[in-house]
Amino acid sequence: MYPSIVKVLPGKDYMLSITFDNGEIGTLDMKQFLNFGVFKRLKNYDIFKTVRVSFDTIEWNTGLDLDPEFIYMECKKVAQQVA
Repeated sequence: MYPSIVKVLPGKDYMLSITFDNGEIGTLDMKQFLNFGVFKRLKNYDIFKTVRVSFDTIEWNTGLDLDPEFIYMECKKVAQQVA
C-alpha cells in the first residue's frame, strides 16, 4: 500500500510539490504528460494551478485525477518531515 497525499502545491514550470502521509515530500514534474490525452487541458496554467487534494490523491477542477500509487512512484523525493 502506498502513502496517501495530504498536501499539494502547484509550482512554476508545471511542477507539483507533494506531501505524503508518511512524512515524505516530493516533486512531480507534470511537463512530460502534457502532450497526452486529457492531460493536454493542464497546459492552461490557470487550470493546472487548480490542483487540490481529493481523498488520498490529487485532482483538478476539470475532474482529472491521478492514481496515488502512480504519483508516489513518479515523485522525486526531496525531504522527510520531522515530527
